[in-house]
Amino acid sequence: MRTLKPILLTFTVAIATAATAQDQTVEAVRVVSRPTNRTVELPGEFIPYLSVPIHAKIAGFVEKVEVDRGSLVKEGQLLATLVAPELNAQRAEAKAKISVAQSQKTEAQARLLAAKSTYERMKAASATPGVIAGNELVQAEKQVDAERARLEAAEASIQAAEEAMKAIEELQQYLRVTAPFSGVITTRNVHPGALAGTGKDDLAMFQLETLDRLRLVVPVPEANVGAIVRNARVGFAVSAYPGETFYGTVSRIARSIDPKTRSMPVELDVMNPSARLAAGMYPTVKWPIRGTGAVLLVPPSAVVSTSERTFVIRMNGEVAEWVDVKKGVTQGDLIEVVGPLKEWDTILRRGSDEIREGTRIKVHLAANSRG
Repeated sequence: MRTLKPILLTFTVAIATAATAQDQTVEAVRVVSRPTNRTVELPGEFIPYLSVPIHAKIAGFVEKVEVDRGSLVKEGQLLATLVAPELNAQRAEAKAKISVAQSQKTEAQARLLAAKSTYERMKAASATPGVIAGNELVQAEKQVDAERARLEAAEASIQAAEEAMKAIEELQQYLRVTAPFSGVITTRNVHPGALAGTGKDDLAMFQLETLDRLRLVVPVPEANVGAIVRNARVGFAVSAYPGETFYGTVSRIARSIDPKTRSMPVELDVMNPSARLAAGMYPTVKWPIRGTGAVLLVPPSAVVSTSERTFVIRMNGEVAEWVDVKKGVTQGDLIEVVGPLKEWDTILRRGSDEIREGTRIKVHLAANSRG
């Protein structure tokens, strides 16, 4: 595709002022139009896709550390083992309570069988009038009920003791510190013999971060947020690998402008199976600017900025006309402008507020060069 360059026209201009009527020679250019599909370089930052400080779930002394900084771990892998002497004592106490409750259950079962046997014999004997008093039979029946209640109480005690034992054993499982997901250990803060606490002010035992997947956060300027395309494939480069281009996919858009930077954070998912990239790197992102229309380009020297306005000087026949514009980004040796201009409008290459609006200019085409 042929690169468009501004068309330079050399005009002889007679500028009528109160001070002089002398002819002057100035340069003029045509306004250039180009498609808005282009790229701009934006800074970005890598952060882990997942990152978590790993604390002890219960307080204990570190018995053994299985990993160190830089260790690659799998989900569920053992990282460290703790010991908690008080849990061992609680478990022994719960075990003793289970044993006592089981003995009480055995005794209650025997007493219940004896009470039932006595009641059955007395009930059989009571069939013969006068052998067993009615009150004695009632007492025997009540004794059976009492022994049955004692047995149920013993069984309840066993259940409670077993539940207490189970709770203690579950707590002891927390003495095995494991990885919640696969990643890399980036920080290790404990050594054998250290006390690992559970308070909010206690230092984390480890820092675990994902390695095979990263988030690339790019602050997109407010002027360019309209061109953000979800799932777009975007290239970037990092200083660690000069000349190499990597790619990420637009996955998450903040939908809110940061009032301090006037930019919108956009996250790209970057797969990192070879672990060449790392969290904390600052890549240069080749951000695509896409649109349905075109942009107008002029030389930067054509744009005049005063305390009151920003404008270019357009040739309206033989009259100088100030046209208000807003400056955009620079593209090579040209700059984008937004305003009531159109392609092929003739403007002065070097604008100046000394050429007042309405000044009559008689233009004589002297040369026409095309690039």
